[in-house]
Amino acid sequence: MATPTVERTVLPPAEPLEALAAMLGSLGAEPITTLWGPNGEHLVLPPEVFEVLRDLVDAMAQGQAVMVVPVHQRLTTQEAADLLGVSRPTVVKLLESGEIPFEQPGRHRRVRLADVLAYRERASNERRAALDRMVGIADEADLYESTATPKRTR
Repeated sequence: MATPTVERTVLPPAEPLEALAAMLGSLGAEPITTLWGPNGEHLVLPPEVFEVLRDLVDAMAQGQAVMVVPVHQRLTTQEAADLLGVSRPTVVKLLESGEIPFEQPGRHRRVRLADVLAYRERASNERRAALDRMVGIADEADLYESTATPKRTR
C-alpha cells in the first residue's frame, strides 16, 4: 500500500541557523547512505535522496522555508505565477496560448507542477540561446572592441 502524500511547509528552526550550517558542512562531499532516527530506526538512502536532503538543509540554513511536493502536484494559476515569478494574468495568457498545458475541471484552471517546471526550463533555454546570439552578433560587429577603450577628448 502506498504511503499517502502529505503536503506541509517546513519552516527553518527558530534556533540559530549556525547549527544547520554546521550540519551542512559535516555532510561533506561523500554521500552518507544511512539515516538514523531518534528511536534507532535507520534508512539506507539512495544518492538522489541524499542530494535532496543536503539541498533542504542548505535552504533552511539560509532561513528559507521548504516545501516538498510530488511532481504530479496540481497548482492554481497563482501558485504557478509565484513559482515562475510572474503575474497570475501572465500565467493565464501562457495557458490560453498553449505554452503550458492545463485542466479546467470546473471554474478554475489547474496546472501540473511538472508542466510549469518544464516551461520554466524551456524559457530559460530560449533566453540563454537569445543572449548567445546577441553576443555573437555584437562580437561579429566588433562592438566589444569599440566600447572596450574609452575615447578621450580634451
